[in-house]
Amino acid sequence: MSRTQLSLATCNLYNLNEPGLKMYRDKDGWSQEEYDKKIDWLSKILGSISSDVWAFQELWHADSLQNMFTSSGLDSEYTLLVPADHDGKRIICAGAVKSDILVGEPEWIKHFNEDFILQSHGDDPQTSKISVTIDSFSRPILHFKIKPRSDGQVIHVYVCHFKSKRPTQIYRESWYNKQTYSKHVESIGSAISTIRRTAEAAAFRWILTEQMKETETPVIVLGDLNDSKHSNTINILTGQPRYLLSGHSMGGSDVDLYSVGTLQEYRSQRDVYYTHIFNNTRESLDHILVSQEFYDNSKKRLWAFKGSEIHNDHLNNEAHKENGSTDHGIVHAAFEYRPVK
Repeated sequence: MSRTQLSLATCNLYNLNEPGLKMYRDKDGWSQEEYDKKIDWLSKILGSISSDVWAFQELWHADSLQNMFTSSGLDSEYTLLVPADHDGKRIICAGAVKSDILVGEPEWIKHFNEDFILQSHGDDPQTSKISVTIDSFSRPILHFKIKPRSDGQVIHVYVCHFKSKRPTQIYRESWYNKQTYSKHVESIGSAISTIRRTAEAAAFRWILTEQMKETETPVIVLGDLNDSKHSNTINILTGQPRYLLSGHSMGGSDVDLYSVGTLQEYRSQRDVYYTHIFNNTRESLDHILVSQEFYDNSKKRLWAFKGSEIHNDHLNNEAHKENGSTDHGIVHAAFEYRPVK
């Protein structure tokens, strides 16, 4: 088996759970009608976007993912990556991979590396000390391996979902009292969410560096990172690589990740690129990031970028619950096997 093409897609499922099961503070969950619409909409997406690898976020129940693929008629082609005991009580990242390219068993990474520390007394006497004690990901990161070519390298794939920008609710905290904090819940809650998301990015960057440093291991990261590509969160994750506009096969970085969104911008004229709308603000929160083995101008290139597309027309209608759609755009990218000579 020696594939010459490889395609990837990431999709936030917008809280896909079996009907009637509680989610967050919604005790009733999806009705049967709402659930059927979600399965129908998602199965049509699966059928309309050809992808060897699917990355999913906000999956509550293994049966729901199975129902998606059964409804699409594609269940025989894919191996679904979801814990067998995933029964609607928590959110995970999940995946689906063409069965002939999957290698080994998937794992879900819950905890930060035990050596990972976010603590400092400051760079100068005017800077106070800081200590962040977060030690786990809000949503466990899915890690699995694929091998599209029998004569090629194994590719490590990670699916992640970082803490959202939504302000953390602080009213249930033991220190909270309404008189003092009611006017500040949004700013404090947003700061807590940002700190958590930043810590998750740094902890994941640790994992990636250990995986990639001096190994020439191909890596792909897909998911809802809940931040734009020039945010500090994404900069931590990618390492802010340099994109060459000339000098083919001269670039690349051992540990950095390259954004498919940026690669596409160098290919086409475009002034709107978004995967999420909130308060009339259009942002790209969903990303596909790739190592130097997928970067066209890298001296270590194995796979060349063919192009990407964003399926986001459904975001113009906010009635996602009524029509079964997700509240995020779907990012799709394609590569072809073309090693540097």
